[in-house]
Amino acid sequence: MTALEERAVAALPAPRGPLSACVLAALRDGGPPRDLPPVRDPYGEDEQLTLYCLYELHYRGFPGVDAEREWDLDLLRVRQALEREFRTALRAEVPAGDDVEQEIAGLLTEPAEADGTGVSYHLLRTGEPWQLREYLAHRSLYHLKEADPQAWVIPRLPAAAKAALVTVEHDEYGAGDPERVHARLFAAMLRSTGLDDGYGAYLDSAPASTLAEVNLMSLCGLHRALRGALVGQFATVELTSSPGSDRLVRAMDRMGFPAAASAFYAEHVEADAVHEQLMRRGVVQPLLAEEPELASDVVFGIRASTLLAERFGDHLLSAWANGRTSLRHTLSMG
Repeated sequence: MTALEERAVAALPAPRGPLSACVLAALRDGGPPRDLPPVRDPYGEDEQLTLYCLYELHYRGFPGVDAEREWDLDLLRVRQALEREFRTALRAEVPAGDDVEQEIAGLLTEPAEADGTGVSYHLLRTGEPWQLREYLAHRSLYHLKEADPQAWVIPRLPAAAKAALVTVEHDEYGAGDPERVHARLFAAMLRSTGLDDGYGAYLDSAPASTLAEVNLMSLCGLHRALRGALVGQFATVELTSSPGSDRLVRAMDRMGFPAAASAFYAEHVEADAVHEQLMRRGVVQPLLAEEPELASDVVFGIRASTLLAERFGDHLLSAWANGRTSLRHTLSMG
């Protein structure tokens, strides 16, 4: 990937309802959003796309959209209203709790492989190459900005937790080698499997369940009040990634993809086994030692992340079981 390619940003997507139509029109013409409808479904296609696009202003933005719109007060008010409804919906569904150790123990409990369910198990056992490619297209919405949402929490942590989290992020960003940046490894995997490696290339195709997972990360990363939830979300990823990545490496091998195609997941088998310990011992424990009142937020981050991941997985498996695409648009192969 060249420096020019890496700077490329996604075009504004097509709207999915009246709310996203208003906000996307405002982004295109530079004016305030007009005639805004109320939020109808916090998890809906219209609302999740709108929230994703408003968050994207804090990442790379969109071509033709003034960078100053990142702090446009009218747009921030829309984002705030969407965030409020999203958080309220998640809080209503996620049971409260504050036993972080018990929650982490649950994350570390893996079923016997023969009994496991979920997308990685399906792809390993009977998944087809087209399903693997769809999965990668979904995941590109996060993995091409991997570790960026979590970087926002760094200045909000006490010293010991900050030092350990920066160690994890250092690995995510290639440990000093730009060719090993995880987002670049994912882009290389997209190319090697015939997919578009452009940043945000599959935004129009990604359904609400895909966007919601990324939006949770952005929500928690951008709000200091949710720093505990962000740590919980990040811990969930790092504690559960290694076994799933191993299954995906074996799935790609079974399907006949070249070894180079699975380099991204092979990297995560080893790296996330180390990150698991860093997150548990280096980030979560020191954070709660200094700010014990954040325990319930850490649990919320774990449970909300798990809830949205399960919904995403259910969406994919249901679509595939019925022989249809899990994306909003059928993939076109490069």
